[in-house]
Amino acid sequence: MHHYIAIEGVIGVGKTSLARYLQDVFEAKLLLEVFEENPFLTRFYEDRSRYAFQTQVFFLLSRYDQQRRIHQMPRPLVSDYIFAKDRLFARQNLSGDELTIYERVYEALNPNIPRPQLVVYLRADTDVLMAQIARRDRPYERNMDVTYIDQLRAAYDHYFAEYDEAPVLTIDTSSLDFVQSQTDRDWIINKIRGALGLGPQQAALPGLNGLVSTSVEADAAPPPFDLSSTAKRLADFQGFHREFDKLKGFNTDLFLNFALLQEEVGELARAMVGWWQNPPTASDSDLANEFADVLAYIFKLANYTNIDLEAAYLAKMHHNLQRTWNKGNKNG
Repeated sequence: MHHYIAIEGVIGVGKTSLARYLQDVFEAKLLLEVFEENPFLTRFYEDRSRYAFQTQVFFLLSRYDQQRRIHQMPRPLVSDYIFAKDRLFARQNLSGDELTIYERVYEALNPNIPRPQLVVYLRADTDVLMAQIARRDRPYERNMDVTYIDQLRAAYDHYFAEYDEAPVLTIDTSSLDFVQSQTDRDWIINKIRGALGLGPQQAALPGLNGLVSTSVEADAAPPPFDLSSTAKRLADFQGFHREFDKLKGFNTDLFLNFALLQEEVGELARAMVGWWQNPPTASDSDLANEFADVLAYIFKLANYTNIDLEAAYLAKMHHNLQRTWNKGNKNG
């Protein structure tokens, strides 16, 4: 893996915590913001209008000094911020001539900063953010103004709704606790893996592991049902179709592609009728092609609706293993 991932979100949302988890999962280099070195930060929270410019310029230069070195840092790399956040904060805290001066400096520095392959935007409701800020109890955050946090939350939502410098994965953490809950943490990590085209870390399909022997000769073919070692999984095919759409300039309208899926299902039905009437030889690929077309549109529609097919399929099959069916209804 050679990705550069950046975590973003409002104060208190858990950026650094998630970055540290990803460091372990991906065995990545970690780049953390050194905000506590800002000598104006405590005074800023006491009197924002008076100390905003000094605070912001210090952050701008400090962040630039860190970020300009990213080109030389090993991959994978995980950071708990992006350089562009500095401008977002500046536009919240500065105005007039101070903002004009800031913008000129920012525009001079920004072209030298590398963009991540993925930005993970963690969002949360204001009350959740305030509770998490209070829980970590940093001295300079003890008198945090709820209005300021709410304004930042709205600014972040607006900013990442229009952000186009890198792909953005938005995760609402209002009802999640990925610090305390392993389940929540795994869910977020699998969402990130899916966004990177890596696929979730899943066990093999339920019930198949025990069907084959794991003692295979070194030169023997791999066991046919050992899906825990399958090189290409559903997330890889979904990732292929995302890139294929871009390469060919295909229309990604959801309704249009759903209609095209129905057309492909109709063609598959006609091919099946032909197969029933006159089963083809093994070399006849018509039926195989129709199955492939239907599958391709399923991958595309899953992409357009942000569905991780592999995770959805495995969850459904694990559920089905626990189910019982009425006699006569054994189709799942």
